[in-house]
Amino acid sequence: MRIAIDAMGGDNAPFEIVKGVNIAAEREKDTEIILIGDEKQIADCFSQLGVTQPQNVTTIHTDVVVTMEDDPMVVMKEKNNCSMAIGLKLLKDGGTDAFISAGSTGALHAASTLIVRKIKGIRRSAIASIMPFDRPILLLDSGANPTVTEDILNQWAIVGSAYVSEVLGVENPKVGLLNNGTEEHKGTPTMQAAHQLLKENKYINFVGNVESREIPNSPCDVLITDGFTGNIALKLAEGMGTFMFSTLKSLFTTNVKTKLSYLLVKDQLKGLKKLFSSSSYGGAPLLGLSKPVIKAHGSCTADNISSAVTQAISYSKSNIIEKVSQSVQ
Repeated sequence: MRIAIDAMGGDNAPFEIVKGVNIAAEREKDTEIILIGDEKQIADCFSQLGVTQPQNVTTIHTDVVVTMEDDPMVVMKEKNNCSMAIGLKLLKDGGTDAFISAGSTGALHAASTLIVRKIKGIRRSAIASIMPFDRPILLLDSGANPTVTEDILNQWAIVGSAYVSEVLGVENPKVGLLNNGTEEHKGTPTMQAAHQLLKENKYINFVGNVESREIPNSPCDVLITDGFTGNIALKLAEGMGTFMFSTLKSLFTTNVKTKLSYLLVKDQLKGLKKLFSSSSYGGAPLLGLSKPVIKAHGSCTADNISSAVTQAISYSKSNIIEKVSQSVQ
Protein backbone atom coordinates (compact mmCIF):
# COMPACT_ATOMS: atom_id res chain seq x y z
CA MET A 1 0.00 0.00 0.00
CA ARG A 2 1.35 3.43 -0.96
CA ILE A 3 -0.20 6.70 0.22
CA ALA A 4 0.92 10.11 -1.14
CA ILE A 5 0.48 13.22 1.01
CA ASP A 6 0.73 16.89 0.11
CA ALA A 7 3.21 18.10 2.75
CA MET A 8 2.77 21.79 1.88
CA GLY A 9 -1.01 22.20 1.85
CA GLY A 10 -2.97 23.69 4.74
CA ASP A 11 -2.57 26.32 7.45
CA ASN A 12 -0.26 24.21 9.62
CA ALA A 13 1.95 22.76 6.90
CA PRO A 14 4.44 21.29 6.82
CA PHE A 15 4.98 20.67 10.55
CA GLU A 16 1.58 19.18 11.48
CA ILE A 17 1.55 17.16 8.25
CA VAL A 18 4.97 15.67 8.98
CA LYS A 19 4.08 15.06 12.62
CA GLY A 20 0.91 13.22 11.58
CA VAL A 21 2.82 11.16 9.03
CA ASN A 22 5.36 10.20 11.68
CA ILE A 23 2.54 8.91 13.90
CA ALA A 24 0.90 7.02 11.02
CA ALA A 25 4.19 5.54 9.77
CA GLU A 26 4.86 4.00 13.17
CA ARG A 27 1.38 2.47 13.25
CA GLU A 28 1.12 1.43 9.57
CA LYS A 29 4.52 -0.18 9.10
CA ASP A 30 3.43 -2.04 5.96
CA THR A 31 2.36 1.17 4.23
CA GLU A 32 4.75 3.38 2.30
CA ILE A 33 3.97 7.06 2.78
CA ILE A 34 5.24 9.55 0.20
CA LEU A 35 5.58 13.15 1.37
CA ILE A 36 5.52 15.67 -1.48
CA GLY A 37 7.02 19.08 -0.76
CA ASP A 38 10.14 21.01 0.12
CA GLU A 39 12.74 18.43 1.21
CA LYS A 40 14.59 20.84 3.50
CA GLN A 41 11.44 21.97 5.30
CA ILE A 42 10.31 18.36 5.70
CA ALA A 43 13.71 17.35 7.09
CA ASP A 44 13.62 20.32 9.48
CA CYS A 45 10.22 19.15 10.76
CA PHE A 46 11.54 15.68 11.58
CA SER A 47 14.45 17.37 13.37
CA GLN A 48 12.05 19.52 15.41
CA LEU A 49 10.20 16.34 16.39
CA GLY A 50 13.50 14.84 17.53
CA VAL A 51 13.15 11.79 15.30
CA THR A 52 14.73 10.42 12.15
CA GLN A 53 12.58 10.02 9.06
CA PRO A 54 10.88 6.58 9.27
CA GLN A 55 12.06 3.96 6.80
CA ASN A 56 8.60 3.67 5.26
CA VAL A 57 8.43 7.43 4.53
CA THR A 58 9.97 8.83 1.34
CA THR A 59 10.06 12.36 -0.05
CA ILE A 60 9.47 13.85 -3.49
CA HIS A 61 10.87 17.38 -3.67
CA THR A 62 9.08 20.44 -4.99
CA ASP A 63 9.12 23.99 -3.72
CA VAL A 64 6.00 24.99 -5.66
CA VAL A 65 2.89 25.33 -3.51
CA VAL A 66 -0.77 26.17 -4.20
CA THR A 67 -1.99 28.80 -1.73
CA MET A 68 -5.54 29.32 -0.47
CA GLU A 69 -5.64 32.58 -2.45
CA ASP A 70 -4.79 30.94 -5.79
CA ASP A 71 -7.45 30.39 -8.42
CA PRO A 72 -8.52 26.70 -8.39
CA MET A 73 -7.34 26.21 -11.98
CA VAL A 74 -3.81 27.38 -11.14
CA VAL A 75 -2.88 23.72 -10.47
CA MET A 76 -3.47 22.93 -14.13
CA LYS A 77 -1.79 26.07 -15.48
CA GLU A 78 0.96 28.07 -13.76
CA LYS A 79 1.67 25.56 -10.95
CA ASN A 80 1.39 22.16 -12.60
CA ASN A 81 4.53 20.99 -10.75
CA CYS A 82 3.21 21.89 -7.28
CA SER A 83 2.92 19.34 -4.48
CA MET A 84 -0.81 18.84 -5.11
CA ALA A 85 -0.43 18.26 -8.85
CA ILE A 86 2.48 15.84 -8.41
CA GLY A 87 0.47 13.80 -5.91
CA LEU A 88 -2.57 13.60 -8.18
CA LYS A 89 -0.46 12.60 -11.19
CA LEU A 90 1.20 9.85 -9.14
CA LEU A 91 -2.25 8.55 -8.20
CA LYS A 92 -3.49 8.69 -11.78
CA ASP A 93 -0.46 6.76 -13.07
CA GLY A 94 -0.73 4.04 -10.45
CA GLY A 95 2.29 5.13 -8.43
CA THR A 96 0.16 5.37 -5.28
CA ASP A 97 -3.12 3.97 -4.01
CA ALA A 98 -4.52 7.21 -2.51
CA PHE A 99 -3.73 10.90 -2.14
CA ILE A 100 -4.30 13.24 0.84
CA SER A 101 -4.13 17.04 0.84
CA ALA A 102 -5.09 19.80 3.26
CA GLY A 103 -4.62 22.42 0.55
CA SER A 104 -7.16 24.57 -1.26
CA THR A 105 -10.49 22.74 -1.55
CA GLY A 106 -11.35 24.37 -4.87
CA ALA A 107 -7.96 23.56 -6.38
CA LEU A 108 -8.04 19.95 -5.15
CA HIS A 109 -11.55 19.37 -6.48
CA ALA A 110 -10.82 20.92 -9.87
CA ALA A 111 -7.45 19.22 -10.31
CA SER A 112 -8.74 15.83 -9.13
CA THR A 113 -11.57 15.95 -11.65
CA LEU A 114 -9.20 16.81 -14.52
CA ILE A 115 -6.22 14.62 -13.56
CA VAL A 116 -7.61 11.58 -11.73
CA ARG A 117 -11.03 11.90 -13.43
CA LYS A 118 -14.44 10.67 -12.35
CA ILE A 119 -15.87 7.16 -12.33
CA LYS A 120 -17.38 6.44 -15.73
CA GLY A 121 -21.03 7.50 -15.64
CA ILE A 122 -20.69 9.83 -12.65
CA ARG A 123 -21.49 13.40 -13.64
CA ARG A 124 -19.80 15.22 -10.74
CA SER A 125 -17.66 14.30 -7.76
CA ALA A 126 -18.64 15.56 -4.31
CA ILE A 127 -16.89 16.38 -1.04
CA ALA A 128 -18.27 14.05 1.62
CA SER A 129 -17.83 15.31 5.19
CA ILE A 130 -18.56 13.50 8.43
CA MET A 131 -20.97 15.26 10.79
CA PRO A 132 -19.82 13.68 14.08
CA PHE A 133 -23.00 13.29 16.08
CA ASP A 134 -23.87 10.31 18.31
CA ARG A 135 -24.40 8.39 15.06
CA PRO A 136 -22.15 9.99 12.42
CA ILE A 137 -23.71 11.30 9.20
CA LEU A 138 -21.91 11.49 5.86
CA LEU A 139 -22.92 14.81 4.27
CA LEU A 140 -22.45 15.31 0.54
CA ASP A 141 -21.94 17.63 -1.09
CA SER A 142 -20.31 19.84 1.54
CA GLY A 143 -18.99 22.57 -0.72
CA ALA A 144 -17.74 21.56 -4.16
CA ASN A 145 -20.90 21.99 -6.27
CA PRO A 146 -23.13 24.98 -5.38
CA THR A 147 -25.73 24.08 -8.00
CA VAL A 148 -26.79 20.57 -9.01
CA THR A 149 -29.52 18.63 -10.79
CA GLU A 150 -31.72 15.87 -9.45
CA ASP A 151 -29.72 13.28 -11.42
CA ILE A 152 -26.52 14.33 -9.68
CA LEU A 153 -28.14 14.13 -6.25
CA ASN A 154 -29.40 10.66 -7.10
CA GLN A 155 -25.90 9.52 -8.08
CA TRP A 156 -24.40 10.93 -4.89
CA ALA A 157 -26.83 8.81 -2.88
CA ILE A 158 -25.34 5.70 -4.49
CA VAL A 159 -21.75 6.85 -3.96
CA GLY A 160 -22.36 7.93 -0.36
CA SER A 161 -24.12 4.68 0.51
CA ALA A 162 -21.25 2.65 -0.90
CA TYR A 163 -18.69 4.61 1.13
CA VAL A 164 -20.60 4.39 4.42
CA SER A 165 -21.20 0.70 3.90
CA GLU A 166 -17.67 -0.26 2.85
CA VAL A 167 -15.49 2.12 4.90
CA LEU A 168 -17.61 2.94 7.97
CA GLY A 169 -19.16 -0.52 8.19
CA VAL A 170 -22.83 0.53 8.28
CA GLU A 171 -25.09 -2.17 6.92
CA ASN A 172 -27.84 -0.98 4.55
CA PRO A 173 -27.22 2.74 5.33
CA LYS A 174 -30.18 5.09 5.44
CA VAL A 175 -30.17 7.94 2.92
CA GLY A 176 -31.92 11.25 3.53
CA LEU A 177 -32.45 14.34 1.36
CA LEU A 178 -31.85 17.64 3.18
CA ASN A 179 -34.94 19.76 2.65
CA ASN A 180 -37.16 22.38 4.28
CA GLY A 181 -39.90 19.89 5.10
CA THR A 182 -40.51 16.15 5.31
CA GLU A 183 -43.37 16.14 2.78
CA GLU A 184 -42.59 15.02 -0.77
CA HIS A 185 -43.84 18.26 -2.32
CA LYS A 186 -41.52 20.49 -0.22
CA GLY A 187 -38.44 22.23 -1.57
CA THR A 188 -37.33 23.57 -4.93
CA PRO A 189 -38.33 21.83 -8.16
CA THR A 190 -34.90 20.18 -8.17
CA MET A 191 -35.39 18.81 -4.66
CA GLN A 192 -38.89 17.58 -5.50
CA ALA A 193 -37.59 15.79 -8.59
CA ALA A 194 -34.65 14.37 -6.63
CA HIS A 195 -37.04 12.98 -4.03
CA GLN A 196 -38.85 10.99 -6.69
CA LEU A 197 -35.62 9.61 -8.16
CA LEU A 198 -34.27 8.64 -4.75
CA LYS A 199 -37.55 6.95 -3.84
CA GLU A 200 -37.27 4.79 -6.97
CA ASN A 201 -33.53 4.09 -6.63
CA LYS A 202 -33.11 0.34 -5.98
CA TYR A 203 -29.46 0.72 -4.93
CA ILE A 204 -30.15 2.77 -1.79
CA ASN A 205 -32.25 2.75 1.38
CA PHE A 206 -34.04 6.09 1.04
CA VAL A 207 -35.87 7.33 4.17
CA GLY A 208 -37.21 10.60 2.75
CA ASN A 209 -36.66 14.30 3.34
CA VAL A 210 -34.73 15.43 6.42
CA GLU A 211 -35.19 18.86 8.03
CA SER A 212 -32.05 20.58 9.32
CA ARG A 213 -33.28 20.60 12.93
CA GLU A 214 -33.35 16.78 12.86
CA ILE A 215 -29.71 16.38 11.75
CA PRO A 216 -28.27 16.13 15.32
CA ASN A 217 -30.68 13.24 15.99
CA SER A 218 -29.01 11.26 13.16
CA PRO A 219 -32.14 10.31 11.19
CA CYS A 220 -29.95 8.88 8.42
CA ASP A 221 -26.41 7.71 7.67
CA VAL A 222 -26.02 9.60 4.38
CA LEU A 223 -27.42 13.10 3.84
CA ILE A 224 -27.65 14.42 0.29
CA THR A 225 -27.81 18.09 -0.76
CA ASP A 226 -26.18 20.65 -3.04
CA GLY A 227 -22.76 22.03 -2.08
CA PHE A 228 -24.06 25.49 -1.16
CA THR A 229 -26.61 24.21 1.34
CA GLY A 230 -24.32 21.45 2.59
CA ASN A 231 -21.46 23.83 3.33
CA ILE A 232 -23.75 26.12 5.32
CA ALA A 233 -25.18 23.17 7.29
CA LEU A 234 -21.71 21.80 8.06
CA LYS A 235 -20.28 25.13 9.22
CA LEU A 236 -23.35 25.90 11.30
CA ALA A 237 -22.95 22.55 13.07
CA GLU A 238 -19.24 23.24 13.66
CA GLY A 239 -20.00 26.73 14.96
CA MET A 240 -22.73 25.50 17.29
CA GLY A 241 -20.35 22.91 18.73
CA THR A 242 -17.74 25.59 19.43
CA PHE A 243 -20.38 27.89 20.92
CA MET A 244 -21.77 25.14 23.15
CA PHE A 245 -18.39 24.24 24.67
CA SER A 246 -17.45 27.88 25.07
CA THR A 247 -20.72 28.50 26.95
CA LEU A 248 -20.17 25.46 29.17
CA LYS A 249 -16.67 26.68 29.98
CA SER A 250 -18.03 30.07 31.02
CA LEU A 251 -20.66 28.44 33.23
CA PHE A 252 -18.11 26.28 35.01
CA THR A 253 -15.75 29.17 35.71
CA THR A 254 -18.33 31.52 37.23
CA ASN A 255 -17.42 30.93 40.88
CA VAL A 256 -15.86 28.46 43.31
CA LYS A 257 -18.97 26.23 43.41
CA THR A 258 -19.15 25.87 39.63
CA LYS A 259 -15.42 25.16 39.47
CA LEU A 260 -15.87 22.35 41.98
CA SER A 261 -18.81 21.05 39.94
CA TYR A 262 -16.58 20.98 36.89
CA LEU A 263 -14.18 18.61 38.62
CA LEU A 264 -17.05 16.16 39.08
CA VAL A 265 -18.04 16.10 35.39
CA LYS A 266 -14.68 16.84 33.75
CA ASP A 267 -14.25 13.36 32.26
CA GLN A 268 -17.80 13.31 30.91
CA LEU A 269 -17.33 16.71 29.26
CA LYS A 270 -14.12 15.52 27.63
CA GLY A 271 -16.03 12.55 26.26
CA LEU A 272 -18.74 14.84 24.94
CA LYS A 273 -16.17 17.06 23.24
CA LYS A 274 -14.55 14.02 21.63
CA LEU A 275 -17.96 12.90 20.37
CA PHE A 276 -18.33 16.15 18.42
CA SER A 277 -14.80 15.97 17.00
CA SER A 278 -14.29 14.77 13.43
CA SER A 279 -10.53 14.23 13.91
CA SER A 280 -10.91 10.47 14.32
CA TYR A 281 -12.49 10.25 10.85
CA GLY A 282 -9.53 11.85 9.05
CA GLY A 283 -10.69 13.96 6.15
CA ALA A 284 -13.44 14.33 3.58
CA PRO A 285 -13.23 11.91 0.62
CA LEU A 286 -13.92 13.29 -2.84
CA LEU A 287 -16.49 10.70 -3.84
CA GLY A 288 -17.20 9.92 -7.47
CA LEU A 289 -13.54 9.97 -8.55
CA SER A 290 -11.94 6.91 -10.14
CA LYS A 291 -9.34 6.70 -7.35
CA PRO A 292 -9.24 7.66 -3.64
CA VAL A 293 -8.58 11.36 -2.92
CA ILE A 294 -9.07 12.73 0.60
CA LYS A 295 -9.35 16.40 1.57
CA ALA A 296 -8.01 17.08 5.05
CA HIS A 297 -9.22 20.20 6.87
CA GLY A 298 -7.21 23.34 6.10
CA SER A 299 -6.41 23.78 9.79
CA CYS A 300 -5.80 20.08 10.39
CA THR A 301 -3.58 18.78 13.17
CA ALA A 302 -1.23 15.82 13.28
CA ASP A 303 -4.06 13.62 14.61
CA ASN A 304 -6.22 14.56 11.61
CA ILE A 305 -3.47 13.56 9.20
CA SER A 306 -2.75 10.33 11.05
CA SER A 307 -6.45 9.40 10.90
CA ALA A 308 -6.60 10.39 7.22
CA VAL A 309 -3.88 7.85 6.45
CA THR A 310 -5.95 5.11 8.10
CA GLN A 311 -8.99 6.34 6.19
CA ALA A 312 -7.07 6.28 2.90
CA ILE A 313 -5.95 2.71 3.50
CA SER A 314 -9.51 1.56 4.23
CA TYR A 315 -10.81 3.40 1.17
CA SER A 316 -8.13 1.87 -1.07
CA LYS A 317 -8.84 -1.65 0.15
CA SER A 318 -12.60 -1.34 -0.38
CA ASN A 319 -14.50 -2.05 -3.57
CA ILE A 320 -16.43 1.23 -3.50
CA ILE A 321 -15.38 2.39 -6.96
CA GLU A 322 -16.29 -0.95 -8.57
CA LYS A 323 -19.59 -1.02 -6.73
CA VAL A 324 -20.50 2.49 -7.87
CA SER A 325 -19.41 1.76 -11.46
CA GLN A 326 -21.85 -1.17 -11.64
CA SER A 327 -24.68 0.92 -10.16
CA VAL A 328 -24.46 3.82 -12.61
CA GLN A 329 -24.04 1.85 -15.84
